[in-house]
Amino acid sequence: MPQDIDFDLPFPLALSPDLEGARRRNLEWVRRVGLVGEGRSLEWYASWDMPLLAAHGFPYARGPALDLCADAMAFFFVFDDQFDGPLGRDPARAAAACRQLIDIVHGAAPAPGADACSVAFADLWARSTDGAHRGWAARTAHEWEYYFAAQAHEAIGRLRGTPADMETYLQVRRGIAGTDLPLSLGERAAGVTIPPVAFHSPQLRIMRQAATDVTFMCNDVYSLEKEEARGDMDNLVLVIQHARPCTRDQALSAARREVDRRTARFVELAVQVPALCTRLGLTGREQAATETYIEVMGAWMSGYHAWQTQTRRYTTAPAVLPDTGPGYFDEVLGTQAHPDD
Repeated sequence: MPQDIDFDLPFPLALSPDLEGARRRNLEWVRRVGLVGEGRSLEWYASWDMPLLAAHGFPYARGPALDLCADAMAFFFVFDDQFDGPLGRDPARAAAACRQLIDIVHGAAPAPGADACSVAFADLWARSTDGAHRGWAARTAHEWEYYFAAQAHEAIGRLRGTPADMETYLQVRRGIAGTDLPLSLGERAAGVTIPPVAFHSPQLRIMRQAATDVTFMCNDVYSLEKEEARGDMDNLVLVIQHARPCTRDQALSAARREVDRRTARFVELAVQVPALCTRLGLTGREQAATETYIEVMGAWMSGYHAWQTQTRRYTTAPAVLPDTGPGYFDEVLGTQAHPDD
């Protein structure tokens, strides 16, 4: 069973002390914005324990900062599930549904009677950018645009019916995984601003890519059965098994090596960062912010891994939602006419 595989991630695991408060506030939020319905839907959502993911992935966050992270995690997973049905096999409809969310990133307000995903995302975007550095807001807007735009390309993969080559897989998977978004949220929650000259250094760019790849590659192993049952093709194990070809066990071992290689590279480059900061002439405060950012990336990798090995989302999903129907209880994402159409 893929869920029996463990990954050796050499990053400290911590937990925000505000977890219980975040659990209560997050349930209030998803109900208020209409992201999750009552009854079985709310029970199934609560079993995922998105605040636990936030508390592990952003252990330094408290109060409103932790709430923002928990609510963002809720949005990611509820939104993702909306494509586990007819919408996820219709690239044009998927593109239209995401276009309205991209418009919100760039300043539009949700239309009257907008779906719950639009309402929830508009709230998240407003909260995350309130008081944020303009550089952070511009960068994160691009990350959200990539995330939303990639959904249509995942739908194309489902229609293709076979896994893509590794390069194409990585481009789509990095999009639908949110790529740098959790790291940007972590940067915001930690209250640090990374100097652009350090943020865009080769070392931090490679480390950031490694951190995001490690997260979704581990997830591909744990969610393999769930995704395979629904016809999802953008999964590392399926890509490896299709390209070689090889057995399932061999593909799983190869996936582990992909994770190990990226983890080792991250650790190797982290050692170089203090000397890099000195050579760049960064102030003590700027160097401290950069070092905190490295801790943010490590916490996200270890925190996500800890959560995904515990959550019922991957261990009981087939029993809760059979693969013969949509992968959600509530339809909360709709396609609306665009004003330019």
